Amino acid sequence: MGQDQTKQQIEKGLQLYQSSQTEKALQVWLRVLEKSTDAAGRFRVLGCLITAHSEMGRYKDMLKFAVMQIDTARELEDPDYLTESYLNLARSNEKLCEFPKTISYCKTCLNMRGTTLGLQLNGQVNLSMGNAYLGLSVFQKALECFEKALRYAHNNDDKMLECRVCCSLGNFYTHLKDYEKALFFPCKAAELVNDYGKGWSLKYRAMSQFYMAVAYRKLGHLPDAMECCEESMKIALQHGDRPLQAQCLLCFADIHRSRADVQLCLLKIHCLCEGIHRTKGQQRELRNHVVKFHECVEEMELYCGMCGESIGDRNHQLQALPCSHVFHLKCLQTNGTRGCPNCRRSSVKPGLV
Repeated sequence: MGQDQTKQQIEKGLQLYQSSQTEKALQVWLRVLEKSTDAAGRFRVLGCLITAHSEMGRYKDMLKFAVMQIDTARELEDPDYLTESYLNLARSNEKLCEFPKTISYCKTCLNMRGTTLGLQLNGQVNLSMGNAYLGLSVFQKALECFEKALRYAHNNDDKMLECRVCCSLGNFYTHLKDYEKALFFPCKAAELVNDYGKGWSLKYRAMSQFYMAVAYRKLGHLPDAMECCEESMKIALQHGDRPLQAQCLLCFADIHRSRADVQLCLLKIHCLCEGIHRTKGQQRELRNHVVKFHECVEEMELYCGMCGESIGDRNHQLQALPCSHVFHLKCLQTNGTRGCPNCRRSSVKPGLV
């Protein structure tokens, strides 16, 4: 199969995919991959297969095609192709929760020389790296990466990237229990989908609705949470996206638990408290858990540098300074922002003599 026929078949597959005939599209693309003699065409069809398997949640297959794309890029000896394929490899590993590998491949993308495509992909690279740092609970670096990706999206009027970054920021603030911000960002993503997303993949709508559902549930707005989760699940079923279906089912379970099982939860809590008070010998274990909790807070730097209290154990409004250190909004409003206390402390730490 030559260059022209390869191009025609790729377009045929895209038309099938966009009309939700996913399996037929995959068959066309796999046939192109098997028969095409055009390396650039094979590279492009591998990109289509990577995107399709990502949207269906088939992440091991996504990784398999990403590795094949790296080999094709090396065959083409073009730094632009190589940069794009490393980004796809990073994304595949991110989806499989191989976060250190994701960060390594993202850094390879950012350090690639002689590429014209690199600058165009920097926003996407920083987004993937931010998701990986969030997966490792390295919150400051995650926020730095998300802010770089968002800046790139704004500077280049890239609405699709902005939508994805907003979803990731919603997830970030859910982890830190600032539920107002956790809701604000996916709502912004949903606005972008409504305003600009007519030709976009439905995955963008599904993502924004899912993260809205999570935030609404955390804030106790259960009817809104249910409506958003149902919309996300409908798209996940249509796409055959099994991981998103699983996330939606978990969210549904949380909503029903919040709605119906409050009395049962209270009974369980009273029973546990009674057991703790009755068994005095367990006080040491309780203290150990408290110590371990504070060790984790210290290790992840999950504390407010102004009041010293932990961040992420209950719902608080948060604010990040330009250095990406996060504080309680109330503390910043009370004490002002004359430089970052965390950065000040780092700069005066005694060195080894």
